[in-house]
Amino acid sequence: MAKATPDRLRRRSPRMRAAFPYLLLTPALLYLLAITLYPGLFAIYQSLFVVKFLNWTWTGFGNYAAILKDREFWAALGNTAIIGGISLALQTAIALTVAYFAYRDPFIRGWRILYIMPMLFMPSAVAFIWKLAFNDGRVISDLLMSLGLIERNVDWLGNIWLARLTLITADVWQWTPFLFIIFVAGLQGQDQEIEEAARLDGASWPAIFWNISLPMLRPIIVVAVTLRGIDITTMFTNVYVMTQGSPGGATETMSYFIYRQGFRMFNFGYASAASVLMLIMTIIIAQTVVRRAFHSGKA
Repeated sequence: MAKATPDRLRRRSPRMRAAFPYLLLTPALLYLLAITLYPGLFAIYQSLFVVKFLNWTWTGFGNYAAILKDREFWAALGNTAIIGGISLALQTAIALTVAYFAYRDPFIRGWRILYIMPMLFMPSAVAFIWKLAFNDGRVISDLLMSLGLIERNVDWLGNIWLARLTLITADVWQWTPFLFIIFVAGLQGQDQEIEEAARLDGASWPAIFWNISLPMLRPIIVVAVTLRGIDITTMFTNVYVMTQGSPGGATETMSYFIYRQGFRMFNFGYASAASVLMLIMTIIIAQTVVRRAFHSGKA
């Protein structure tokens, strides 16, 4: 029996042997197509109709034309850019700083597992914790009052910029470890001989990091920040749990706008059109950023 299997393999035609690995991958490929390609194509098809449950009325590009004139759509897009942009900038700065110290200091390096723990929590649990800390439990206000920084309780979710701050804080706290892991891996993968040569020439560690390590890390930073930026455009859980888009829609992101149109107002075709537009804009922006960053291989 031990020799039967190799003999059967040898008797297979070259075409069959070449196709065998693809046959093994077929179930996984079909699964990925089912959960990614089909929903996308269905959303594009649905966006061409006015959908009210089982009533589908052809409208062509009417939903897209209406969305482009919708002030709420542009407001949600602006909120996503403001909240996501500030959050991404803070995450990148903090992750680079912590990665620098964790990479250099043996003591801090030994506690790296603690830095990635926030990423292990469920997003809904993180949102509830920060909502409790900021508003429901008054933890942050009580702490600031005990330090003498404020005189009375602050309604964090009742002010436009304070409400945005709560979302940014929750997002930065949970997802900075994502960038931290990538940056540390990139630093550890660099050629140590170059840094050692600079150190022997008398360069300090901050100078080495700024002039040698950071430029070498640039391609990794671009890819990591792009991936995180794409993910930020889908921010939903924090908004749903913490603010519900209040006050006055100032924290309504694109994901929450699409959810509200589809599952509260039941404008499924309209929501699908907004999803398609958001996907197109995300692809264009991400492609532009990556292309410019890697232009002529200078990244």
